[in-house]
Amino acid sequence: MNDRSAEPDTISGTTRRCAPQRVGGVLHKGPSPQVDDSAFVLAPGDLTESDPFVLLDQAWFSRVGFDWHPHRGFETVTFVVEGHLEHHDNAGGHGVLGPGDLQWVTAGSGVIHAELAYERKPVQTLQLWLNLPRAQKMTPPRYQNLRADSMPLVKGPGARVRVFAGDVNGVHGPAETVHPATVAHGRYEQGGHFVHEIPGEHNGFLYVITGALLVGPDRMPVEAGHTAWFPPGDPGLTGVEVRATEKAEAIMYTGLPIGEPAIAHGPFVMNDQQGIVQAIKDYQNGEFGPIPEGR
Repeated sequence: MNDRSAEPDTISGTTRRCAPQRVGGVLHKGPSPQVDDSAFVLAPGDLTESDPFVLLDQAWFSRVGFDWHPHRGFETVTFVVEGHLEHHDNAGGHGVLGPGDLQWVTAGSGVIHAELAYERKPVQTLQLWLNLPRAQKMTPPRYQNLRADSMPLVKGPGARVRVFAGDVNGVHGPAETVHPATVAHGRYEQGGHFVHEIPGEHNGFLYVITGALLVGPDRMPVEAGHTAWFPPGDPGLTGVEVRATEKAEAIMYTGLPIGEPAIAHGPFVMNDQQGIVQAIKDYQNGEFGPIPEGR
């Protein structure tokens, strides 16, 4: 594991500071046949505004989880908050991830997978849907297990931030991304202080999982269950400053806007209705491959 200790004000002294454009709460969905409870941190809607993000779903489950289902045209990025998550897919991917771990599934041209509560014990997850550009929607499927204890760590006063993907404060996360994106998970002690250096041209948001933070130069309060959004701007580094008013946990996502039309329908994200119809036909015709026997 890489471990970089640095004073945030020192490494970010010449970086533009970014204020949140808005702060929003979650949309509670409640239980379903798959989960005990769930909420949209980012609900699917105007994909132009959230580009390249489609949705962020928070789920608590123990009985079933998400049994075999297809995807095409995007990536799922699943962070395990609590418990253990078991993943299978029909491309040979398999893993059991624990708290703080992350799985990165490139659905691309089409994958069938299952995400289950390991040994039917409670698990809490955050799953991001990350869109892919038209030219990369049919990229081959891929599965990556990213263990928390193997991720590079950036430290600040009372802050520990693990970088899964992209670059934060000069530290590069090991996830292989099809489209430029950043994912970093932070834990903050009361009074902790950190400046996330992120690409200024990215769209981004910070979700507070537990505790409370003051975010940006104006120290906007962002409590657990709320998201601070940062719009894309000029190229170059932008600093997102956070200060913890109590012990806190948060996750930062950024992505380069794609700037193309996009439609989300069920488990597919394509550029137009024709692409959605084709994805459904291909799945029904078995072109995503079979579900492995014995699963």
